[in-house]
Amino acid sequence: MNNSQIYPFERNRYYPGKMLTSADFEAEQSYFMNRERFLSGLMYGSGIVCGLGVFSLDDLSLLVESGVAFDGNGREIVVDSSVVKKLSAIEGFDSLKSDNACLCVRYKEEQTAAVYAAGKAEGDREYEYNRISEKYELFLSDMSDIPPEIELETEFLVKNRFLKSDHYLVELALPATVSRGRNVRISLIIKKLSDYDVRLSLDGILETPAFLSETGAKQIDLAVTDVSLEKGEVITKDFWAKVENTDSEETNIILRSGSAHGYENDTSIPVEKSFAVKIRLSNHTPLELVSTEIGRMSLEMRAAGSRMDYVPLAQIKLERTDNAYIIEKVSESGVKHYITAPGQEFLRNSYLEYFTKSVELVNETAAPIPDRNRDFSYPASFSGNEPSFGTETATGVLEIPLGVNASEGDIRFSGEITHGLGKGNVYVSVGYESIEKDDALMVSARNTIFGNPALFVGQGGAQVDAETAVRVMNDKGSFVVAARLLHDVDYLTLTYRWVAIKFPAGEEMDSTEDYYDKSISAETPTVVMGIKESHFFGVIFHNMPKSSISYELTSQGSGEINANGVYTAPAKEGVYEIRIYCTDMPVICTYAYAIVKKDVVSEDSAS
Repeated sequence: MNNSQIYPFERNRYYPGKMLTSADFEAEQSYFMNRERFLSGLMYGSGIVCGLGVFSLDDLSLLVESGVAFDGNGREIVVDSSVVKKLSAIEGFDSLKSDNACLCVRYKEEQTAAVYAAGKAEGDREYEYNRISEKYELFLSDMSDIPPEIELETEFLVKNRFLKSDHYLVELALPATVSRGRNVRISLIIKKLSDYDVRLSLDGILETPAFLSETGAKQIDLAVTDVSLEKGEVITKDFWAKVENTDSEETNIILRSGSAHGYENDTSIPVEKSFAVKIRLSNHTPLELVSTEIGRMSLEMRAAGSRMDYVPLAQIKLERTDNAYIIEKVSESGVKHYITAPGQEFLRNSYLEYFTKSVELVNETAAPIPDRNRDFSYPASFSGNEPSFGTETATGVLEIPLGVNASEGDIRFSGEITHGLGKGNVYVSVGYESIEKDDALMVSARNTIFGNPALFVGQGGAQVDAETAVRVMNDKGSFVVAARLLHDVDYLTLTYRWVAIKFPAGEEMDSTEDYYDKSISAETPTVVMGIKESHFFGVIFHNMPKSSISYELTSQGSGEINANGVYTAPAKEGVYEIRIYCTDMPVICTYAYAIVKKDVVSEDSAS
């Protein structure tokens, strides 16, 4: 039964003197079963809760472990004990049309416990089944007959095509709205369209005015070499960036004109000349953005998704002869889908700790590679000044080792930590970090307390382990944290989150400062582009740190340029001038030029 057909729910109504028949009792059962399955489908979706591993015991037999799953209709499928099956004895084996099969499990009801039925009319059977046993059934299907998961149309992701040929489709995908100051993943999605053995290579440059790549640049170099896929196979290559804290409401990601190339078996193929993706900037956290997007999906949209009455377990590769077969390979990757169950939250968080950096030391000469499970901060030389407040910030996590048998009154020190904001007047604060049970959410949550943790004792806060102090070495651009234990502890480290803030130097700056040794220049002083095409004018800083940049056109009708430096050409040919200057020091400026022509064919930017 499909859940989309069981609501609105209808329950039995009782009244004095009502004659109850089997139909009334069936309605009673159906009401509660349908509600439970409806909620299970919405809350958990379809997939495996635990177990149901598949292994080949020999060339002919499979082992399926015990476990629990939900199908697309919200029904529980319980395999109460591990089972061994000959592949040829599983339903559907004789109907396989290929050597590439999928092992699936589905819900099955079985009538049991026959009893004598009184009051039967003449000719009716004398016995009826008294119980319905909820069981499961394994079966085989050709992999080509397993429908792909339906991708619901939402506004969360924005996609743009990079290239499409007879053999491959390549698209760029990222969230349509991103969080200021947070990480974002930009994905290159490659799908094979044909059966031909064709290798794909491609490259291109994405210009990202409001994003910093892992190298600290405002561009991302796309590169894929010799990808070979089977028909229908999809792979994704991810690129990570950090969104800058800019006042702009939106920004663009642009494929640099003439930078993209594609090759199939070393033969050049056409690619998109250029494209621009518009991205909205938000102060909401990623969790808020995701929760809002998921929550706004209507019931009809959810019902439009794939609602299979079975759950795929594994892909079985067969090798056949005229009279026999052998199991060549059993693969669960890409077939099995696991459900994120709330009851596993504590164990999940515990395991995730092995993939989270506990100490972050920022190197002033190179941008750090971000940890995928948390936000990262770049040194000031990469991040630039905050346009609103003129301050620079950095953050990280540190651990203070305690050693064995640490006792009350002991004082321990962290190592010297480089905050990445350079020399000068920097304020550093540390907060005690712990994982505690959140009774409201029924999950384990990470908490950080800045200030005096003792104020939270008795209010769900962690026990106070130590008092801290921070020594900032302004001339070195680093700091050290000291902690004194308030009681004996039986663990080896204390974990703290640190936040560093560098105050603006405006009041300290001499108004007669010499600007003549400081300058900026455009990364591409002159660019050739088509009408209505977009280009990002990046800036190079000479003898000065990176700072906030402003852009303006020197004459009317020259097109448009936004606060992030994305220039859009007008609808007429010509040479147009763009003035670029430091927002806080307008005397430091440079000029760039856009040569706009009709029918520009993959011309590289001239400098």
